[in-house]
Amino acid sequence: MAQAHQKLGQPVNRRLGDLLVADGLLTPAQLQKALGEQRGSTEKLGSILIKLGFINEEQLIGFLSRQYGVPSITLAQLEIDPAVLRLVPAPTARKYEVIPVRKMGNSLAVAMADPTNVFALDDIAFMTNLQVLPLVASQTAIRKAIDRNYQSKTEAIASVMQDISSDLANIEVVEGEEDTGSKVDVFELKESADEAPVVKLVNMVLVDAIQKGASDIHFETYEKVFRIRFRMDGVLHEMLSPPKRLESAILSRLKIMSNLDIAERRLPQDGRIKLRYTGREIDFRVSTLPTIFGEKAVLRILDKDALQLDLTKLGFDPWSLEKFNAVIHQPYGMVLITGPTGSGKTTTLYSAIHTINSPDVNIMTAEDPVEYNLKGVNQVQINESVGRTFAAALRSFLRQDPDVILVGETRDLETAQISIRAALTGHLVFTTLHTNDCPSTVARLLDMGIPPFLVSSSLLLILAQRLGRKVCSACREPYEVDQQTLVPYGHTATGHGKVTLYKGKGCPTCSFTGMKGRVAIYETMPISEELRDGILRSATAAELQEIAKSQGMKTLRQSGLLKVLDGTTTIEEVLRVTLA
Repeated sequence: MAQAHQKLGQPVNRRLGDLLVADGLLTPAQLQKALGEQRGSTEKLGSILIKLGFINEEQLIGFLSRQYGVPSITLAQLEIDPAVLRLVPAPTARKYEVIPVRKMGNSLAVAMADPTNVFALDDIAFMTNLQVLPLVASQTAIRKAIDRNYQSKTEAIASVMQDISSDLANIEVVEGEEDTGSKVDVFELKESADEAPVVKLVNMVLVDAIQKGASDIHFETYEKVFRIRFRMDGVLHEMLSPPKRLESAILSRLKIMSNLDIAERRLPQDGRIKLRYTGREIDFRVSTLPTIFGEKAVLRILDKDALQLDLTKLGFDPWSLEKFNAVIHQPYGMVLITGPTGSGKTTTLYSAIHTINSPDVNIMTAEDPVEYNLKGVNQVQINESVGRTFAAALRSFLRQDPDVILVGETRDLETAQISIRAALTGHLVFTTLHTNDCPSTVARLLDMGIPPFLVSSSLLLILAQRLGRKVCSACREPYEVDQQTLVPYGHTATGHGKVTLYKGKGCPTCSFTGMKGRVAIYETMPISEELRDGILRSATAAELQEIAKSQGMKTLRQSGLLKVLDGTTTIEEVLRVTLA
């Protein structure tokens, strides 16, 4: 704790009011009026000054930060992890007017109006067994943050749990024989799902996910635990664990919202929820899956306003953007985009479609599911249960006079064959495959049974991509490394000098992770004559890669390193998402 106390800088020997007058932020008359207002009140002088309009909150926080020698923090829009809030109980937070902000290793950042309050610092350090790092904020902001966070995050959940009728605990799945499956009382299940506290809890989770910028929400059921996790910037974070007995009611509520069969608990189901939040429409793609301890539900958040459809802002380097832009304006041929689930393939495809979309072009898409509605594009939802497969949709497309066809995913030989035939008969075809990089995509097509001559004559370009987290722009700071330290990762050193890289220090904007937002890392392989020859003679993926690299292609790792050197991301993030 001594270390934390040492960080407080020089003690403030004079009273706050006198210091503000000396600093020119306050007149003596204003100070006297504020002191008069303060008599008989528990309010700090700073709060009185803000209330009277003599100074604003930013001026006060900036001044306190300089005087105490500790960083300041703005709490208004800050989202605090419930696990961090639980480290300091609400009564302690209200007693000392402090709020925990972020846990970093064995340190706890705490916002407080008076960073010289040693009793508060010692109490929290003793209670949490962590080193306390004080941050300064105004008393008013801290009070609002305590009310907002403890009520909405911890106490609200507790009150929701208390509100839920004890009758809900009696709703159980009656286990029958294995071949008959589970039997449920549908009426009782629906009643429990429509209970106000359950509705409130589910709505709270959905809104919290939108505010945090999550891409997915996982409702997961285990033998004795039910938990909810958010995927933010590609990484899962555990958010809360409602009581196990609420599992059926919460999942039934999700099913009702997405028009699914609440009685069907043995088969996977898919649906959609549409919400209007702060004036914008947000879709949730819902998928339920039976597991050994109950059902799991995953919601993919589809925010149309967050969809970036500008090719120049996706993360292409100039060479790749030029090549990609050239092929999407070709009259026919096939463009393949590859990468794992959640690597941003859909965004790249939609950006390409958006770029070439015009009234004189007939664009048709077959998707499973249709994630975003694109104006002026004919989009078809695949539904295999009624026979509307990718192959069936593609056959129909060819009778609909298309110019551009987008196939959401090439899953089988039949779909691949029809796509290639379409590319060879005057149509521009976009499709995706799940492969690791560009050269292995060719091997995958050959493995599916497509003859080499069809692959070589139809392909225009292959694009492999990954999504990496970006360094937080609000707290990024430079540091120098020797070029030679980057060589093992694939960097070509230009000498023995140093290079400047960036990393996030950690701030409220990025929830103290140092990373905020994501950028695509691309490997672009235009199909040249040499590559066509290589495909025709069934060259290995390694040979194709060497040919492509000699013609200017940068591998995923190399593209990632370029983004490290320009300060967009970090070495650790590139190593996480790319292979050597």
